[in-house]
Order: sequence, then C-alpha cells, then structure tokens
Amino acid sequence: MRKLRALTAAGVAALLATAGTATAAPSPPPTPKPLISDQQVDAAVRRLDRTVTDMMRTTGVPGVSVAVVHDDKVVYVKGFGLRRVGEKESVGPDTVFQVASLSKPVSSTVVAGVLKEPADFDRRAELPGFALKDPWVTDHVSTADLLSHRSGLPDHAGDLLEDLGYDQTYVLDHLRLEPLTAFRASYAYTNFGFTAAAEAIAKARGTSWQKLADDTLFKPAGMTHTSTEFSAFDEAPDHAATHVRNPDGTWSPRFVRDPDAQAPAGGVSSTARDMARWMRLQLGDGTLDGKRIIPADTLARTHLPEIVSQPANATGKTGFYALGWNVSYDDAGRVRLSHSGAFELGANTNVTMLPLEELGIVVLTNGAPVGVADAVALDFFDFAEHGKTTADWLPLVAALYAQLDEAGRSPTDYAHPPAAAKAAKADSAYTGTYDNPYYGKATVTANPDGGGLTLSLGPKPEPYPLTHYDGDVFSFETAGENAVGRTGVTFADDTLRVEYLDGGHMGTFTRQ
Repeated sequence: MRKLRALTAAGVAALLATAGTATAAPSPPPTPKPLISDQQVDAAVRRLDRTVTDMMRTTGVPGVSVAVVHDDKVVYVKGFGLRRVGEKESVGPDTVFQVASLSKPVSSTVVAGVLKEPADFDRRAELPGFALKDPWVTDHVSTADLLSHRSGLPDHAGDLLEDLGYDQTYVLDHLRLEPLTAFRASYAYTNFGFTAAAEAIAKARGTSWQKLADDTLFKPAGMTHTSTEFSAFDEAPDHAATHVRNPDGTWSPRFVRDPDAQAPAGGVSSTARDMARWMRLQLGDGTLDGKRIIPADTLARTHLPEIVSQPANATGKTGFYALGWNVSYDDAGRVRLSHSGAFELGANTNVTMLPLEELGIVVLTNGAPVGVADAVALDFFDFAEHGKTTADWLPLVAALYAQLDEAGRSPTDYAHPPAAAKAAKADSAYTGTYDNPYYGKATVTANPDGGGLTLSLGPKPEPYPLTHYDGDVFSFETAGENAVGRTGVTFADDTLRVEYLDGGHMGTFTRQ
C-alpha cells in the first residue's frame, strides 16, 4: 500500500520562507454555496434515458435500474433491460438487485441509528471469537476503525476463506492470524473487518444483524423490498439475476453469489425505489417524510473522513474513507459522498450524492463490473454541474475495473508450460492430507483412472483438478468471487504452497 508523505519539498520550502515572520491568523475558507440550479438538474435528468441505453448498448449489460433524488423528491426512477438473459421479464423500479459493497453505507446508517452519540463509534468493538494478531490492537480497535478500514488488517482479509466455503464464524475467528500494518495509520479495504463491527453492534443488543437492520432502518424508512439476507433476494419474485460477460461479448447468468457471510459489508439487496428513500433520508439528515429515523449527529459522523484512502494525485485531489462512505471535496469545497459495489460474479452498483445540492443518484446493474454503474453517475453529475460532459466516462471507468481485474493474476502463464519442462514425480509423492492453520485442510488425491491429481480445499471440499506445469509445480483454475485465473501449486518436501492463497505468506500447507 502507498504510504502518506509527511511533507513535500515545496511544503518544507514554504515553511522555511515564512519562519520568523509575523503573520495574521489565516481566515477560514468561505462556506460553500449550492451551485446547481433546478434547471440544470432537470436537464441532466432528461438525458438519463439516452445515457443508460447507450452504455447498455456499448457493454451489453443486461439490466439497469436508476433513481435520482433532488430537494427531497424522487425526480427519476426507471428500469431498463432484462432481469435475466434468455427470459422476457424486464427490469423496473421495484426489481430487487444485489447491491454488493453499496451495502456498506446502508449498514453504517443502521449503526448510526443504534448508537446514542457520535463518540460511541470510538468505543471498542467487542465480538465473541473476534481478535486481531496484536492483542493491544484487539483491546483498542473501535467500531470506527473497522468501518473505515483502518484496523491494520490487510486488503480484503478473509475474502478467500469465504470463497472456499467457510462461514462467517470461521472467517472472523481466523482474522487473528492475519498480519497487521500500522493501526489507524494505514488504509486497507476489508469486508470482514467491516462485518465484525456491525455484528458486534447486533450481538451487544442481543439480536441478529438482519433484525437490527429491519427494526432500525428498513421498516421505519418504508424500504419494503430491502434485506441483508440472500434468501430474501433469491426468493423475491421480481429480482435481477447476476450475469458475467462471455469471451464473445454476450452475457450469461452463470453464477449465484451468496454473500451472507459478509452480510453487513456486501449482503444487502434492494430496489431503485427503496434506495431513493434511503438517499432522501441521508440528504435529509436522518429524517424522511417528516419523521426522524436516524439521529442527525450520529448520521453526520458517518460522513466525516477517518483515513486517507487515495493520496493526492497530480491534480491535488485526495480521497478519504469515512464510515462506510468514500468522501471527496471539489474545487468549490463541496463534499461528495459515494460508494460503488461490485461482484465479479455479476453485479455492479453506485451511489453518489452532493449533500449541499440535496442531489443524489443510485445506479443498480445485474452485470459484472465493466463501468456502467459508476459511469452513469459520473456522467449525470458532470452534466448537471457543467451543462455538458467533460469526459467520456465509460471507457475510463472500464479501464480501471480491467486494471483491478488484472492486478491479482499470476505473472506466470500456467496454461503454457516451458518447452523444457521437467517431469513430475510419481503421483504418490504428492498425495496425502495437508494442513494450514488459516485455510484448514487440503487433500491431494490421484484420480483412479490415472488422469492426474486433484486438490481439494474448504470445509466441504471443493475439487480442483491439477495440471502439471514444470517439475513439482502444478496449476489449477481458481473459482469464486475472487478468482484470478490459473494459479500455481508448488510441492516441496512435505509441503504444498498455493500461490493465490499466499498473501501474507499464509498459503503453505504441511503434510499430516
């Protein structure tokens, strides 16, 4: 992870230049003022139909649902395309989508509704079975630390355990083995750290996270089609199947993503109409239809930056993470709140709000992330602010997602063994049961028909056929939300190391 720089050379020079010089105390910057007129919003709304349909045509994403709120009114809500490729049912404003990580600001809203005062976010997050590698950090890590990804846990800690089939209890219990970076001084996005904070709040009140979310937010806000349980999404008559893109550019509903293990971080399902009610609540400082739902002060705390998530770039802009929200500031000093959600197995979402303008948009899609949800939101605000678009947002966002997708892939092309590859040993040299304190058991078996070896991983062992690469190195095709294509398996003495599980040097299994 990139580290913050304390002072730039220019900053040091400026300090030296003013040293010993008496100057008046600096004046605070002027309070930002609204800059977007009703007419500008109306113009941006009018072109949304074309924007969405054009981006769907370019990418092939099957279904999209969008809502816009302005001045406490829903000024646009509409569905486009199909709920499921190959069937005729269309997407509407009440079609239920999995919102993926857009769950985080929804869940922090629930937490804000439970806590009595903003300072309660800074209290220790206590959850049975949850600890971090450093006992001191365990004793001091707060709800705010975990909701803002500054606990020191590594990026996406625990996600691979979920992919292998482990449940929430197992994953949270085993986070104690993850190596830590600097507490409260480093940012790393962690679904299960976030989940631990939310579950701690629910457990302290003797209830489940779903019931807490229902009683605190969904029912009072009239979000009648919103849930944190996969079963509710799966059983909804009007729900959007998840889709992935095929090599030929078509889309198929090939996978089902059950995110119950990380429900607070990624398990919410909702509709554009329900999410519009939630945005009105957010922009209304916790009130909706004249009724107080969430305390204003605790909700406001969720919007305050807690950690730098994106250090300043060449334009001088810096990105922050608050409690379930990405936070940035524009040249006019206006705060922008946003969050994206993405399931590689078939969903992409975005919410973006300018609170000063009382303006927000939510975009839900049923396709793996190729940029549509984020680009629709960026295009909308760009046009609302400038009366035109200043960039072609879709290819820019699509390139970022493609870059993220490639980042986790192995530098080794396991599909093409070297021309002078060494032969493998006899199958019996590799077969057996191996163990790992974090990932559990791995078994290697020889196929009875002489067809090679199979590696099995997870609590309900999933088989992965091994393909020989070179000497004692084999490979297999990864699966699940965090799949990275082919990965290597290296045998040495009485161990095997799985390359894509080896973040933090935790991917070595020892023969039993």
